[in-house]
Amino acid sequence: MRPRSALRARTSRRFTASRGPDGVPGGWTRPPAVHRCTGVTQTIPFIKMHGLGNDFVVLDARNAALPAMTPQVARALGDRRTGIGFDQLVLLEPSETHDFRVRFFNSDGSEAGACGNGSRAVALLHGAPAVVETASGAIALEPLEGGARVDMGAPRFDWDAIPLAYAMDTFAMPVGWETLEGPMAVNVGNPHAIFFVEDADAVDLAALGPVIEHDPLFPERVNVNVASLAGPDHLRLRVWERGAGLTRACGTGACATAVAAIRRGLVASPVRVSLPGGDLVIAWEPGGTIMMSGPATESFRGTFDWDDYC
Repeated sequence: MRPRSALRARTSRRFTASRGPDGVPGGWTRPPAVHRCTGVTQTIPFIKMHGLGNDFVVLDARNAALPAMTPQVARALGDRRTGIGFDQLVLLEPSETHDFRVRFFNSDGSEAGACGNGSRAVALLHGAPAVVETASGAIALEPLEGGARVDMGAPRFDWDAIPLAYAMDTFAMPVGWETLEGPMAVNVGNPHAIFFVEDADAVDLAALGPVIEHDPLFPERVNVNVASLAGPDHLRLRVWERGAGLTRACGTGACATAVAAIRRGLVASPVRVSLPGGDLVIAWEPGGTIMMSGPATESFRGTFDWDDYC
């Protein structure tokens, strides 16, 4: 056995944070990592935000370039035990055609085309109306007191726009998984399958969610929504989010579910959608774009060393 003086402890990643405007505590420091990928440390500022408990790390590269984001870095930062932790990472970049560009990365490292709650967080952070570029198209942001309104664009219903593996009626899909049957499929920047059930809380979504997400019917995987009527023009919703799992809230899920419910004649616009983290209001008329309104919150700000996570 080596003498105690010869033992070397493995050190963990380091980042610092300060208390945010909503009073969430920060202020922790961890020692630097033993293994670095370049040997040159670049300290990166970040902003931790959430929309109804769906939480994000926002990196702003609009005025100062960052190293290229990779799935590995996104996964490492998103780890809630060894990283900062998030449902999605939101990356702001310059755009040649719009006010700026927004990219969304899930905690598993995959890149998403849209994120409704993340878009509201960006609107609050930007502080002024903007039209921004995303992987799924342009969206309009408008900050409000304590939140934002976002024009999420027009929903798509064609089977190859969802996309599905083969042609199928997306209004009432002739498929099922155990107790969940006959979903609707809607693409609102990312793909969603929506199941209307008697009691959304009674569905074992932790078990069925990943099975449906990874079914070969969905070549790009899918977000799984289970919804039930909670009152006139009021839906209760739970979401298994593609690449993130069960979340407190999903903005695109609320949009897709409200659109599906309006198409089926279950509710009229605007629709209040209650998720575990709180409520969103969704407005949509056939042929138009989806308007989503709801809260967003900045939790805290901090910095991390990029080389500790690549």
